[in-house]
Amino acid sequence: MEFDPMQYNYPSRRNIVYAKKGMVATSQHLAAQAGLDMLKKGGNAVDAAIATAACLTVVEPTSNGIGGDAFAIMWMDGGLHGLNASGPAPKALSVEALIRAGYKEMPRLGWIPVTVPGAPSAWAALSERFGRLPLTEVLTPAIEYALKGYPVSPVVAAAWDRAYIMYNSQSKVEEYKYWFDTFAPGGRAPRPGEIWRSPDHAASLERIAATGAKDFYRGDLAEKITDFSRKYGGYLRGEDLEEYSPEWVDPIKVDYRGYDVWELPPNGHGLVALMALNILKGLDLPEWGETGSFHRQIEAIKLAFGDCLEYLTDPECMKVSVEALLSETYAAERRKLIGSTALIPRPGTPPKGGTVYLATADGEGNMVSFIQSNFRGFGSGLVVPGTGISLHNRGSSFSLDRSHVNCVAPMKRPYHTIIPGFLTKDGRPVGPFGVMGAFMQPQGHVQVIVNTVNYNMNPQEALDAPRWQWAEGKKVYIERQFPPDVASALAGLGHDVQWHDDTASFGRGQIIWRMEDGTLVGATEPRADGMVAAW
Repeated sequence: MEFDPMQYNYPSRRNIVYAKKGMVATSQHLAAQAGLDMLKKGGNAVDAAIATAACLTVVEPTSNGIGGDAFAIMWMDGGLHGLNASGPAPKALSVEALIRAGYKEMPRLGWIPVTVPGAPSAWAALSERFGRLPLTEVLTPAIEYALKGYPVSPVVAAAWDRAYIMYNSQSKVEEYKYWFDTFAPGGRAPRPGEIWRSPDHAASLERIAATGAKDFYRGDLAEKITDFSRKYGGYLRGEDLEEYSPEWVDPIKVDYRGYDVWELPPNGHGLVALMALNILKGLDLPEWGETGSFHRQIEAIKLAFGDCLEYLTDPECMKVSVEALLSETYAAERRKLIGSTALIPRPGTPPKGGTVYLATADGEGNMVSFIQSNFRGFGSGLVVPGTGISLHNRGSSFSLDRSHVNCVAPMKRPYHTIIPGFLTKDGRPVGPFGVMGAFMQPQGHVQVIVNTVNYNMNPQEALDAPRWQWAEGKKVYIERQFPPDVASALAGLGHDVQWHDDTASFGRGQIIWRMEDGTLVGATEPRADGMVAAW
């Protein structure tokens, strides 16, 4: 990867980091250092990724947990590999059952949106196929932080407090008491610098490490999860956990102005980013000026989301193929819809046919793009008694509209928002990148790639640049550091531009690029407690 950091400069708020032997970039410094420790012990990029991911369930529980899902793209042994560790709905969960129970839409809290968690299976599968160190060693930092405690970092503390306020309405409901016992034992969220620990969390991680995650799906942990579900009317059962396994998949790509941008195939919505980039690659964005460039990026994202919200779900249930949605012919048709004013996104007719992100690299050429999530904050608000395991609420993405492609069904995986990205050029790895944050994620991916490829920004500049976020219709949120004159000009083009003070909603990204000489260059998100740990 080559870039001229003087060609197009937004003021960087952090220094770019260079290294040779290894690098870990993520949103919390203790987790980044845990991953780097694995590299120094002789582990590879996969060992570093697993250690970082497990540690993040402890030091950033506001965004992910043992009871969440995970996805990964990795360059290992000279090739690109993908892993989908998202779980399906329980066998007993159906749209008919929910409608009979009086639901009009999927709830966000409680047992109903809990699908089979995939994160522990991802750690075990990655370790078994590509890891060099034993899983018991790789999970040790996370276990120690959970057992002995750690000082909570500022951005995490703020998110924790927001979650406490949100869940507080459930504080008198019995099944939610375990969340408060675990994450608010003093009757409030921990403040920045305060020590938080969870011995139950540590014990669960030890069981996962010792059994290669088998205990989570078939052993004592599985029994505790299903007993908890049965007691409070949940649909998840032992057979749902026992029959689950993650899926190795082939990543999908588009050629974007000489670079191959890779995402995982559905049920994740990396397809949104690829469709938007496929539209944008036919436009010379810099020649349109700053306002014109932002306008076209926003319109491309709206068109891509218009399609994916209509067509994307579990690939077994999709009625339109990925190949059709990424075809050059369809991209050209959608590109023609971008005019001089803001549009209302609608799906086209293709030709028939709460989250943490981390990036790792080692000195041998291996690189990993990894993401895991409990979806919205801590997830469902449920913590399995005696385990410290917070369960996600990924099923809340399902629809209860029987005619919709993403309608809930037994053993079906929902539309998924967490997506890892990867960049290659001429068949060689450039590196992993990602921007966490629900429906902001593909928008963040597009902005990072455009900043990198069209505007030649270095990784830190690409992350520091002020962001926009399409919300719905013509509504576009912008950060406070967004240029006011450009914001006014976009409003003049018909966009409903609104300043937004919630910095976290604009995503939190990480990047590691490998230079031509093998030097690693990394950057972390200024919107989080992030760190690039380098060796």
